Amino acid sequence: MTIKHLSGLIAAPFTPMYADGSVNLSLIPTYYAFLKRNGVKGAFIVGSTGEGVSLSLEEKKAVIEAWGACTKGDMDFKVMPLLGGTSLTDCMELARYARSTNMYAVAFTAPFYFKPADAATLVQCCITVAQTVPDMPFYYYHIPVLTGVDIPMYNLLQELHGKLPNFAGIKYTHEDFMDFQSCLNFDNRRYDMLWGRDENMLSALAIGATGAVGSTYNYAAPLYSDLINAFNSNQLEEARMLQQQSIDMIHLLGKYGGIATGKAFMKLVGVDCGEFRLPVRNMSAEQFARFSADVAALGFSQFSAR
Repeated sequence: MTIKHLSGLIAAPFTPMYADGSVNLSLIPTYYAFLKRNGVKGAFIVGSTGEGVSLSLEEKKAVIEAWGACTKGDMDFKVMPLLGGTSLTDCMELARYARSTNMYAVAFTAPFYFKPADAATLVQCCITVAQTVPDMPFYYYHIPVLTGVDIPMYNLLQELHGKLPNFAGIKYTHEDFMDFQSCLNFDNRRYDMLWGRDENMLSALAIGATGAVGSTYNYAAPLYSDLINAFNSNQLEEARMLQQQSIDMIHLLGKYGGIATGKAFMKLVGVDCGEFRLPVRNMSAEQFARFSADVAALGFSQFSAR
């Protein structure tokens, strides 16, 4: 099975919510059009940013169906859902559903309650799920800061190589550049390595990354497109300046409570996705006012999505 490597920006969308915490499917077509307008090449849905672990299986299916319906026929916009990781049975069911609803690929992360002890066990999990949809590209999602599974991905590739024809590559959300570069160059760059740390994009580009998945691409895609263009044009000082703008923006995520701050950014660009579900804490109205002032001080409107 020949699988084309992805390039450019792939957003990790927020799952839109109504005020009562239920899923707002009606916003998804608008959301898709917004991402397209800002040069985003695809969507990695119901992942960490999309609160996949806080959604029921039926809610995930509904979100997948909504994204599939509005992107049907758009071969240039790739959508892939995160299947989850804890229940392999649920992952297999969701993979089959994704196959029936116009998804380009599926992604899977390590079980994070009963954790695989080594690369061989993790590979068994990947094969079990991926074989359910043998004609779809299958990605592994490496995010040890959340799963607690910090197996080197080079070890995963060594163990998995040649055993899974639909294995496409890895969404790599970690800071181990030695491991990432080794994976990039594995078997003559066979596997698609998608970078997942927005604040370190320039460093990833320098060692060969060409595709990236991130949450801040939802509301600041023009900044990253300019960064990539500057790097590709050898305008390194400009690229460094743009990466620093990204870092300054991302500092506000930490200042105002973490992942939920991303939905506050979305309000500022006119795509109101509501709030995060518990146990994630959302900011108060007073905090949002201070946040908005800090965002304006960054000159956010000059590089934000529109």
